[in-house]
Amino acid sequence: MSNEDNRFTARASRYARVGTNVGSVAARYAGRRLLGLELDRDKSARELAAALGGLKGPIMKVAQLLSTIPEALPKEYARELAQLQSQAPPMGPAFVRRRMIAELGRDWESRFASFEAQSAASASLGQVHRATLDDGRQLACKLQYPDMQSAVEADLSQLKLVFQIHARTDPGVDTKEIFKEISTRLREELDYELEARHTKLYAGIFSDDPMIRVPDVIDDLSTGRLLTMTWLEGKPLLNFKENPLEDRNQIARAMFRAWWYPFSHYGVIHGDPHLGNYTVFSDGDRPGGINLLDYGCIRTFPPAFVAGVVNLYRGLLEGDRDRVVSAYEQWGFKGLNSELIDGLTIWAKFIYGPLLDDRERTIADQTTPGEYGRKEMMHVRSVLKEKGPVTIPREFVFMDRAAIGLGGVFLHLDAKLNWYELFNETIEGFQVEAVAARQKAAFEAAGVPLPI
Repeated sequence: MSNEDNRFTARASRYARVGTNVGSVAARYAGRRLLGLELDRDKSARELAAALGGLKGPIMKVAQLLSTIPEALPKEYARELAQLQSQAPPMGPAFVRRRMIAELGRDWESRFASFEAQSAASASLGQVHRATLDDGRQLACKLQYPDMQSAVEADLSQLKLVFQIHARTDPGVDTKEIFKEISTRLREELDYELEARHTKLYAGIFSDDPMIRVPDVIDDLSTGRLLTMTWLEGKPLLNFKENPLEDRNQIARAMFRAWWYPFSHYGVIHGDPHLGNYTVFSDGDRPGGINLLDYGCIRTFPPAFVAGVVNLYRGLLEGDRDRVVSAYEQWGFKGLNSELIDGLTIWAKFIYGPLLDDRERTIADQTTPGEYGRKEMMHVRSVLKEKGPVTIPREFVFMDRAAIGLGGVFLHLDAKLNWYELFNETIEGFQVEAVAARQKAAFEAAGVPLPI
């Protein structure tokens, strides 16, 4: 057995150890509750983070996602988990060759003009290799790490335990639907054939848009655990932080459109607006737009939910509380009372705030990326804790995550735009029937199954 085989075998045994460790944290927690002892949440959070520290898989991404939902986890837990690093051990050249044989057969190398065995980028589920076809096309080959299905299931088991620990206190949020949503999305990320179809879906949506580029999928070099696409040249988004405002605004406009247009017209969002999932392509000496690089976390919504988002916006804009409450019900919120509605509306006004303000402004006036939403989250957390729990609908999870992540990108860019105008252009003439028709046609063309 090679060193690399040993490394991945060791990781599998580490998952088993972590399950035992997290279970012991839960047992200690339950014991203190049973004896009526005061719980030191900071200590408990540190113990939990230490128990999970052996995992280097998707749960770190999940922890960062949960930190954007008020009261989904105790703030002490969210803070500790967010500090853990999401990085699986890289596959070396020999291991990569064996993985490529498993996906494309023993003659796999003959199908490329060149293939770089050292990875160009890595993530929680796999790594990317550059390659070239005989016709000169540059490729990005996204190769999944071995045994990631077991890794994801182990991570979900630990997450379930974390939620169970939280449920024994006085949580403001019922996390059952959140857990179902995260489980579904993480399992989908393992399916590179589905990701290929989602990539084609976005390619169709933005086929005529000069500001947004989507890679082409190379079907005969792709499998369920290998996704081969054309390589899109671009620079990291943060490289443009010091550029003139006009440049930064151009990038922000492209980012805004890349997220809100598919949602408002097709009921689909890119659920992980991580800075590494975008690069900026040039138009001469200036930024021309963005490359959308990753389609592992795509969330599809029923057209009625999209209508609820638009109705909530219009209810907030017009100060119409009945319309706001109706929109929450369209979203699927349950267990609401007057105080909870007020708490949710604090959060909604934060998320929608820049879109309600008809002027040029930064996304959050006088706010740094690290502080974005913190004050509002603490206020909402206290309301939910006192008046809850409230059942968060599944659809809210990635909608909230993506909106917060997108706002963080705009803060990094320090872009200054009229977000109100941009959003109202996007939803002009909105009709739920039109969204349903476009969604059906686009999804059928890309071979993406529509959720029931």
